[in-house]
Amino acid sequence: MSAASAGADDASLRRFSRTAEIATTGVIRAYSTSFGMATKLLGRRHRQHIRNIYAMVRIADEIVDGVAAEAGLDAGAQADALSTYIAETHRAMRTGYSSDLILHAFAQTARACGIGEDLTQPFFESMLADVPSDTPAAYDSTAHARYVFGSAEVVGLMCLRVFLRGTAPTAAQREVLEHGARQLGAAFQNVNFLRDLADDTDRLGRSYLGTADRLTDADRDAWVATVERQLDDARASIPLLPKDARAAVRSALALFAALTRRVARTPVDDLYRRRVRVPDPQKGLLAMRSLLVTAVEPR
Repeated sequence: MSAASAGADDASLRRFSRTAEIATTGVIRAYSTSFGMATKLLGRRHRQHIRNIYAMVRIADEIVDGVAAEAGLDAGAQADALSTYIAETHRAMRTGYSSDLILHAFAQTARACGIGEDLTQPFFESMLADVPSDTPAAYDSTAHARYVFGSAEVVGLMCLRVFLRGTAPTAAQREVLEHGARQLGAAFQNVNFLRDLADDTDRLGRSYLGTADRLTDADRDAWVATVERQLDDARASIPLLPKDARAAVRSALALFAALTRRVARTPVDDLYRRRVRVPDPQKGLLAMRSLLVTAVEPR
């Protein structure tokens, strides 16, 4: 192959990879205004990688959260679809290519940032646990911890690997950062379980927050306290992040802290009827505050 031909081939791959990134950006715009806003606060070198991670995990989640069922797939076919997605994700990570644009973009991020199957496999195990079954899913404390680790904590660790590439934190710093990333992911997941009680219970038949048929206000208060402790742990790790990642992480944390406060004020009976949210103007204010705090910090 001539040098000119090789250059042409590389140009084709770059065009395909750019197209894949457009696809992942479209996913985050369609599914999450909050995380879409947070990614805009990231330094340019991180921004697309985080979008690529979000898109991969979002598509997996959608397979088991209703899209496949609405398309007419029964539980067995949904499990097959997820298994195919898992196999293609890992193949793309090994080869650096997938005909699936979302997985191609994720593979580029995984290979550039050192994200391996040690993080993706636990995530997919939690997604497999969400495949519909005839028995409603109820999680005791052990099952809850295992599910949250796979569905959320490892996603925090994936993002951390993006932020830390090219840096050399000490072993002690890395330990604090990894704990913070896991705690932030867990806090996000737990508060989402609280705000999604209606959908999880009525439509999906899942009880992520215990084996009881229905939570009480006291149960809500206990989970809110857990989330607040997790957010505190995550907040303590932010100063150790590269500066071009701090504002985005602060903004996301502040948003979920505000959401947690709203959940804490909402009677459980209401949580079983409606989804609590933070108004868009408040989201914008939280993002601006996070930018200002970060701007005056040393590197």
